[in-house]
Amino acid sequence: MSKGEIPILIVAGEASGDVHAAKLVRELKASAADQHFRFFGSAGERMRVEGVDATISADGLSIVGLLEIGKALPMFWGVYKKLLTEVKRRDAKLAILVDFPDFNLKLAKALKKRGVTVVYYISPQIWAWRKYRINTIKKYVDLVISILPFEKDWYAKHGVMHVEYVGNPLAMEVHPSVSKQEFCRQHSLDPERPVISLLPGSRNAEIARILPPLIETAEVMLSRNAELQFIVALPKGKLERAEKLNLRQADSIRWIEGETSDALNASDAAAITSGTATLEAGIIGTPMAIVYKTSSINYKLLRPLIEVEHFGLINLIAGTRAAKELIQQDFTPEILSEELFRLLDPVVNSQVRAELRTAAAKLGQGGASKRAADMVLILIQEKGL
Repeated sequence: MSKGEIPILIVAGEASGDVHAAKLVRELKASAADQHFRFFGSAGERMRVEGVDATISADGLSIVGLLEIGKALPMFWGVYKKLLTEVKRRDAKLAILVDFPDFNLKLAKALKKRGVTVVYYISPQIWAWRKYRINTIKKYVDLVISILPFEKDWYAKHGVMHVEYVGNPLAMEVHPSVSKQEFCRQHSLDPERPVISLLPGSRNAEIARILPPLIETAEVMLSRNAELQFIVALPKGKLERAEKLNLRQADSIRWIEGETSDALNASDAAAITSGTATLEAGIIGTPMAIVYKTSSINYKLLRPLIEVEHFGLINLIAGTRAAKELIQQDFTPEILSEELFRLLDPVVNSQVRAELRTAAAKLGQGGASKRAADMVLILIQEKGL
């Protein structure tokens, strides 16, 4: 390690975490003119572009479901040991853990016991379920950087004061790159006919379970209105995974990857897998139904642990059901098609867009990644790292 160089472990395990972590890395490099950071750890494509040394590729770490996670425990144990080995080898004194709580909270404990200062960026949703995890945060995390407006007060009520709210990294940063007309031209869509986007999530298990009923929904709706046009919007690199499901049927369905914002901007309505994409749609203002489905056993095990009124992030921000939630047995092609037809009604569509604008305004006015970087730099100075 060269003079003045500061090694920093950064760990993300999901697509959204990779995006937010990459922005944070970029801002840290830009804000610390007199310091040279060397980032390493668990990195996805966006982090690697920003120069993070991928000790571990995060691309295959995102797994949903207790049974699925159980099967992957040997793999996660290997990742855990490798990261700790690299921390020791590089003599890292600072770690930034990004979302991915089932893994990162265990890692935080081990890091803190080794004298590493721990920053947790994008707080675990302990306010929603498994609140006992707050004890781990109290003991082993030096700074929690929150991106949801209600979290700092929630933590304070539970005795955790080292929490800073910086706004949401998506606020003022989600922009379509082309107009609706241009997007439709590029993908052979008619901008005068209704367009509906279908977002099956980013994890392989989600795509396998959620995409088939989304396609069935499109077919149900097309049988009633042949003028409809559908987009299956997948994260970059997931189109091949979707193709293996052999679901490409209707000519009125376009399959794209890596153009989610443009697809949502061009859409009159959308069906979106519960997650960060609901915030993206909310910021753009696309009326949506929020869907989710896991295995029956996972749902039976996990549902009693969930204590919030809303599943969808945009609804949590809004404090109301700005988007209808169709979870598990309620997520059927028949029920979803009825909701999407409702959202296509011009009056309903206009009302929902207004509700989404109000909710999106609560996410802040942009600059969250820069503020998060400033918080990290202050901590580095305070700790003398």
